[in-house]
Amino acid sequence: MTDGLGGNVLVVGLARSGRAASEVLRARGVRVVAFDRNEAVDVGRLRELGVEVHLGREEEKLLQGIELVVKSPGVPGETPLVAGARRRGIPVWSEVELGAQLLPNPILGVTGTNGKTTTSELLGEVFRAADRPVEVAGNVGRPLTSLVGAVDPDSWIVCELSSFQLEDVQTLNPAIGVLLNLEPDHLDRHGSFSAYAGAKLRMFERQSSDDTAVVPRGFGAVPGAGRRVEFDATDELPAEPSIPGPHNRENAAAATAAARAAGIADGAIAEGLRAFPGVPHRIELVREFRGVRYVNDSKATNVAATLRALASFPESRLHVILGGRGKAEPYGPLVAAFGSDDRGYLIGEAAREIGAALGSAGVRCSDAGDLEAALTEAAANARVGDVVLLSPACASFDQFEDFEARGDEFRRLVEALS
Repeated sequence: MTDGLGGNVLVVGLARSGRAASEVLRARGVRVVAFDRNEAVDVGRLRELGVEVHLGREEEKLLQGIELVVKSPGVPGETPLVAGARRRGIPVWSEVELGAQLLPNPILGVTGTNGKTTTSELLGEVFRAADRPVEVAGNVGRPLTSLVGAVDPDSWIVCELSSFQLEDVQTLNPAIGVLLNLEPDHLDRHGSFSAYAGAKLRMFERQSSDDTAVVPRGFGAVPGAGRRVEFDATDELPAEPSIPGPHNRENAAAATAAARAAGIADGAIAEGLRAFPGVPHRIELVREFRGVRYVNDSKATNVAATLRALASFPESRLHVILGGRGKAEPYGPLVAAFGSDDRGYLIGEAAREIGAALGSAGVRCSDAGDLEAALTEAAANARVGDVVLLSPACASFDQFEDFEARGDEFRRLVEALS
């Protein structure tokens, strides 16, 4: 055993978080076996560090001698290696759990269905405005374990936490935990809203009365003993946020409550709210061309997120690009957000299902097939004052590697318009 970790650890999944976990374990002298189904994943550096890498076929014999499994968030719990570990009584941790065990820093955890990245990065801006050392990590794309040994122990860590990361935490205990909202998402993986909500709320389970739980006003009870602080989109704020949309005012209210809980004065909060420009792929204005605004909201991977985007442009006719890989949620709620003159342009695997939901209510839609065709058609139909909005309400994995790749391609296509 080394640093309380197993002397033999299996890391499952070798995207960013899996690679970071493997590296920090090797730095502590732990024997690391690593696995990924993708035979094309780049593992050169891991092998240089002495990691025993296996790619392709998943075999339970890799569990022989293993004392701990560290699971990347993209790996489902029912995958054979993870399920096999549980049957054998081998502990399974998320990469975030590993980071939390190795870092002495105070953690400000941010979870919820939508707005996590925006709120996390906004909090980073607020802490910096207050001259408080801070790092932003987690689901934002910077693995928590990448901070081990690289950050001052007095720095706060604002950690965006997804339901996938919270499935397998054992000791994670944020000094401040923020729940932004809770709406159906990832039902294709969790199986039910109850299971999804349960994973999210695990963030609060180990909080004591010295900790703070920030939740939407009127939200039901959360586990743990943290001091409850509530927020609402209508709260009076030290300053109005520069980023648009009523949902972003709600994010700002949550960030304000959390920052106050961390002892940050309203003056610094106001400075952060005014300075924060937003994040890529979240209602991001790419370009205004011939009087038409082109907006990248590729991060909208569920219906609730797309509803927030649609509500952000109440005075404009919308041309909305929707579709991708669905998450087993209904698309009917989108209907009420479309005006009589708005149009949908459908792409990907979920196009037929979305088209059926919108078309049955009279929303005009066309099945474009892919992103380039959808943008071309939308641009041809748009006139001065309109908004062409990529807000898919679906995951990207049918046609793109991730939502960032989808948003980057939208941006490239828009910038090429002439």
